Amino acid sequence: MGLILDTNFIIVAEREARRGLTTTIDRFFASRADESFFITYTIAGELACGKSASPRRDWERLCRPYPVLPWSLEISWVYGELFRHLAARGGLIGTNDLWIAATALVHDMGVVTRNTEEFQRVPNLSVVGYEA
Repeated sequence: MGLILDTNFIIVAEREARRGLTTTIDRFFASRADESFFITYTIAGELACGKSASPRRDWERLCRPYPVLPWSLEISWVYGELFRHLAARGGLIGTNDLWIAATALVHDMGVVTRNTEEFQRVPNLSVVGYEA
């Protein structure tokens, strides 16, 4: 099993690194030393949108430490199931977060995020919060 690092985690890590302070991120990684960490194709796309990821070499630097989980037909199917389930209950989450959740479920992984309230609406998804 591994953990998917949400975009907000990567951004906090980048901000801390620029300030020369890595307390939050170091503490988190130390508490999870036996885990493997990943990002999704969606997270890579979100990072590409940010100002700190321009030019491309900076975006590649942000993504490089983490294997990127690719899209698959199974992820698309789970996305659709989750969408229908959450919509029927009036609890849809953001589109990109729904893709991240579907990817996590397909790969039997948890999601590390500060956006715990939204991700916790997804049935059977392991959500790991952290303090920034």
